[in-house]
Amino acid sequence: MNPSGQAIGMKRLSTRQPAAGRVLIVYGNGSCATACAHYADVIQGIAAFDVFIVEYPGYADRPGSPNQKSLFHAANEAFQLLATSKPVYLVGESLGTGVAAYLAGAHPDQVAGVVLLAPYNRLADAAQYHYPILPAHLLLVDRFPSEDYLRHYHGPVAVLVAGEDQVVPEKFGRRLYDGYAGPKRLWEFPQGDHGTVMSQPPEVWKQIITFLQANPRL
Repeated sequence: MNPSGQAIGMKRLSTRQPAAGRVLIVYGNGSCATACAHYADVIQGIAAFDVFIVEYPGYADRPGSPNQKSLFHAANEAFQLLATSKPVYLVGESLGTGVAAYLAGAHPDQVAGVVLLAPYNRLADAAQYHYPILPAHLLLVDRFPSEDYLRHYHGPVAVLVAGEDQVVPEKFGRRLYDGYAGPKRLWEFPQGDHGTVMSQPPEVWKQIITFLQANPRL
């Protein structure tokens, strides 16, 4: 809950305390905090991390209207409530990768690592792909320029893309990955789609967490 007593998401503390770190999850369009419980299941099976999931305004039972400004505000509010005595990691999926990139750029000295599932370099580029005859770069109000935000961050970034993703084609994730100058690793799933890239087995998450912990923030 925030200082006003409003529920702003969900949390699941590690059964092993004190926790070795904290994970803040920002989900994709059309999802909700309860639908992201599988991330807590797999992550906490590998590491002693407390997991927090932001609920966006206008999603589930949280009042408000969803847009770039309100999503950023909600994520920033949740981030600032986290204790940073231990490493804080961000996990973003689909639309939420833009929110995670924003948080990393806004708090570069407090974010220990970022995981981006089906990301994009700029939401406007992905929108243009879906509506090629329209000037999406001019019409889109919420632009989520992830590549711009990540220029202010220098910690490890894990990127997961799927070859059959028709929602956020992998080329946009590759653009973000190629343009990032810090420690990074790319996981490619040629036969995967937008849904399957979000549901990785423990073996992949173990690789991701190992990568993040082996590359401390510069």
